[in-house]
Amino acid sequence: MSRPRTASVVGGGPAGLIAAEVLARAGVAVTVYDRMPSPARKFLLAGHGGLNLTHSEDRHGFLARYGSSADRLAPMLDVFGPDDLRDWCAGLGEQPFVGSSGRVFPRSFRATPLVRAWLSRLADLGVRIERRTRWTGWTDEGLRLTALDGQETEVAADVTVFALGGASWPRLGSDGGWVGPFSDRGVTVAPLRPANVGMRVGWTDTFADRFEGTPLKHVALTVQGRPGPAVQGDAMVTRAGIEGGPVYAIGAAARDAVEADGRCVLVVDLRPALTVDHLADRLQRRRPKDSGSNWLRRTLGLDPVGIALLREAGGGALPTDPREMAALVKAVPVVVVATMPIEKAISTAGGIAWSEVDDALMLRRLPGTFVAGEMLDWEAPTGGYLLQASFSTGVVAANGALAWLER
Repeated sequence: MSRPRTASVVGGGPAGLIAAEVLARAGVAVTVYDRMPSPARKFLLAGHGGLNLTHSEDRHGFLARYGSSADRLAPMLDVFGPDDLRDWCAGLGEQPFVGSSGRVFPRSFRATPLVRAWLSRLADLGVRIERRTRWTGWTDEGLRLTALDGQETEVAADVTVFALGGASWPRLGSDGGWVGPFSDRGVTVAPLRPANVGMRVGWTDTFADRFEGTPLKHVALTVQGRPGPAVQGDAMVTRAGIEGGPVYAIGAAARDAVEADGRCVLVVDLRPALTVDHLADRLQRRRPKDSGSNWLRRTLGLDPVGIALLREAGGGALPTDPREMAALVKAVPVVVVATMPIEKAISTAGGIAWSEVDDALMLRRLPGTFVAGEMLDWEAPTGGYLLQASFSTGVVAANGALAWLER
């Protein structure tokens, strides 16, 4: 009797676990190695505010979210796309639904029931999960693994799938420690950079004291001097800057501008549904005794944080000319001096260059070794796009490993 085929999966996030599932279903003996006490830590954190699995957007719009990596990810989304992820979710007892924004969530709106059912399925498939075990490099025999107590072991398998994530939220398991060993093997790795991250702004103490934690609702953001459509949504004022969905969506352009010039300007449209002419017409109706704040509140319906943002831009003063004020409301400049650090980012850009892997995500320099998830050099905004690509690349890497085993 021939021995069973074996696979090591390094990393217990969504990409690693779905790769383990695909391999195990094909009869491969799979062991997952994860350095945390339990797998899927970041996945569970993502589910605290509602687990956004994927998006119902049409294919053209969906692919556009991946920017320069769209062409590489397109065939992987054909292998395991949004409909496949929804079916997978339903198969675990969590019927998905589409929210008003087009985002897709599990019925319970949380990650915990889904992860519990998933781990039970993996156990039924015979997948072993070795916890508190960190991969620290290669040996002549295979992988070098270090336990929490410092004890080192070596393991060998017929194929290996790496899914170690990027470097955001390192306390949850992904700290970018894999970059050094891979680089030492000659694998080209683009520097890991923060993505889907807040921007640092030098607010005045008065503004920060009063409005920390206050949303700028229904605004539209662009990056001055950078191409791209305005992104609408609610942004959140923080003590050190600004964050939230529309900030993350334009984050790549803002980050690139900051890296190139040391700063960038976010342009905030406080009334994206109205033109300058419409605003100027309303602002003509100022009462003689109206203060600047009352004028803006009464004619445009601006809230205190929006009015204060206008004052920040003007050094405390507000324009009195209706057309000048209208133009400012449509384009409030907010100077960004840096992104927040990578450990506070939701995800990371950079990673293993696409040129280092074939279409099956096998490393050209290390035959039989595959990579998936955020280890690869792609990025996407929040909204389900991050998780979808992690699942898709995990499935493709596992399929590639199976094809390699069949050789």
